[in-house]
Amino acid sequence: MNTQMMISQVRAIFKREISGYFGSSVAYVFIAIFLLLLGFFTFYVSQFYEAGQADLRAFFEWHPWIYMFLIPAVAMRLWAEERRMGTLELILTFPITVGEAIIGKFLAAWAFIGISLLLTFPMVLTVMYLGNPDPGAIFCGYIGSFLMAGAFLSVGSMTSSLTRSQVISFILAVVICLFFILAGYPPVTGVLSGWAPRWLIDIVSNLSFLSHYMSMQRGVIDLRDVIYYVSVISFMLFANAIIIQNRKG
Repeated sequence: MNTQMMISQVRAIFKREISGYFGSSVAYVFIAIFLLLLGFFTFYVSQFYEAGQADLRAFFEWHPWIYMFLIPAVAMRLWAEERRMGTLELILTFPITVGEAIIGKFLAAWAFIGISLLLTFPMVLTVMYLGNPDPGAIFCGYIGSFLMAGAFLSVGSMTSSLTRSQVISFILAVVICLFFILAGYPPVTGVLSGWAPRWLIDIVSNLSFLSHYMSMQRGVIDLRDVIYYVSVISFMLFANAIIIQNRKG
């Protein structure tokens, strides 16, 4: 009964949020920018056609860098906007728990990003037209990208609960996400290898979104990578709940 009640409450928050996204022009602007950036970096910067390979490696390798700026832009309004408008206190008076509100808002934003990701399907059709790509690698790449997007989003949701300023939330999220990317970026680990012990490099590298995304990008779904992303999302949403709960108290 409690589980059914919880699902019902989360669903109500989810519907409210997802209809809010598509009820404003912001969602369509975000999707247009997302698709344009991916197209620009894939076709012009990575020279997709000149590479002569019918795969989506050039497409997937840009996802972490584009997510680093666009997903904090989506997440910054999750809680900061509620605090600025003074509606956070109102939400907390509803017969829902803080956890249900956080999960409902998070899932709606994640679903919105997932829909944006699905709209990149012309890229798949393009490589299938040009050659015989490995469908398993493409599927794994999309799964990895979606999980990584959830991790970026959970960071943004947490920073959004810290402040009523969306700009501050955005900057904090970008800085934290940059750390999670650079920790596994080969040039950075290369610099560390000049003075740090191997075990320290491995620890820093394993904290990175990039390290866990790269194997999926190559077509391998390792359970440890999935657990990593689920752990990051759970930890950030837990921190999010503590911050909101403290305000409620």
